[in-house]
Amino acid sequence: QVQLVESGGGLVQAGGSLRLSCAASGRTFSSGVMGWFRQAPGKGRMFVAAISWSAGSTYYADSVKGRFTISRDNAKNTVYLQMSSLKPEDAAVYYCAARTSRTIATIYPAYDYWGQGTQVTVSS
Repeated sequence: QVQLVESGGGLVQAGGSLRLSCAASGRTFSSGVMGWFRQAPGKGRMFVAAISWSAGSTYYADSVKGRFTISRDNAKNTVYLQMSSLKPEDAAVYYCAARTSRTIATIYPAYDYWGQGTQVTVSS
């Protein structure tokens, strides 16, 4: 079992920055993929970014490419999402997810474990 705990959400003005963290505990793994998804009210859970745990390969949704950066600290079993140039449309609950497979995936059913989510609000 893997437990994921997100932190770092909050209220920010448009154009501002936030850094989300996801701490993994329990059965951690060195070859799996970590991802971030987000869900706005009335919308589905959408892929944001993913990183392969060991190789550092990353993948981003087109809507955040160039503004968001996913990274990881293996020693701390923590994944980060640095968000810059935030827009009102970035407002959502952000979820951290873990996938035991080594292959990066962009759909939420492909992920095995989920955090509880952290709210990001962007004021215009």
